[in-house]
Amino acid sequence: MIFKIPFTFSNIEKLKKRSKFFAGRIGYKKNSGLADNLKNSGAELTREEYIGISVRSSIIIFVFLFLISTTILFLLKQRLFHLYGLGIALLFAGFVFFSQMNYPKIYVSRRQKDIEKNLIPALQDMAVQLSSGIALFGVLTNISDADYGELSVELKKAVKRINSGEPETDVLDDLAKRNPSVFFRRTLWQISNGMRAGSEILLVIKDSIRALNEEQLIQVQNYGNKLNPLIMFYMLISVIIPALSITFLTIISSMVNLPSTMTMLLFVGLFIFVVLIQIMFLGLIKSRRPSLL
Repeated sequence: MIFKIPFTFSNIEKLKKRSKFFAGRIGYKKNSGLADNLKNSGAELTREEYIGISVRSSIIIFVFLFLISTTILFLLKQRLFHLYGLGIALLFAGFVFFSQMNYPKIYVSRRQKDIEKNLIPALQDMAVQLSSGIALFGVLTNISDADYGELSVELKKAVKRINSGEPETDVLDDLAKRNPSVFFRRTLWQISNGMRAGSEILLVIKDSIRALNEEQLIQVQNYGNKLNPLIMFYMLISVIIPALSITFLTIISSMVNLPSTMTMLLFVGLFIFVVLIQIMFLGLIKSRRPSLL
């Protein structure tokens, strides 16, 4: 996954240079966790630099949309076109600013889920390779070159540092400190502690797999418990209420002689409402999916 700030078209270094004027000049709540999220995302950006980029992008979009919207509204001969244009520009600029400020948190969450999704298969692969007599560094190298998503990316950083001469235990500890995934951190600490204690790494890996399988079972059970109220909500909102609404609209439209255009609009609005509920329900199901699955 590449850290790409939304609504920007340049790379990070160019954005940093262009936003120097705004960096550190705009205050933003310090307890938002933005600095930690930027650190965990691996982006070479400080908190002040990122806020400066977001402010600059919002100002550019505000000016651009204000000019475009006021020009169009003026050509359409709308009264108070400048106020309408100002409102449209402020709305979209605010949306861009808050989207960019929340992006590091969303990015870190996606990386965490991708790592945890591949963690058990990667550990099982490591156990097989260790059983065949491959050294731990060779196993780490093989996993970093395999297709385990962000987990392979993280291990590739570790392999690069170990190749440069840093001790394996220190590299694994540092990698664990900078990673957002609790399960991945726990696994790396177990491996590094096992190496310091002189334990059999294969046994440490197997214990980690066993613990993760137990956690996976707990997550599946919790997921099933969360699905029950969601299914009830889905049945009520997208099945029962639309069916009753269609019957009600059919009876009312025939009793009060509603125009055919109005009746058609009501049914189209009901259809759009059901489609939006379906999309929202799919999003809820996806967001609550266990991270270890």
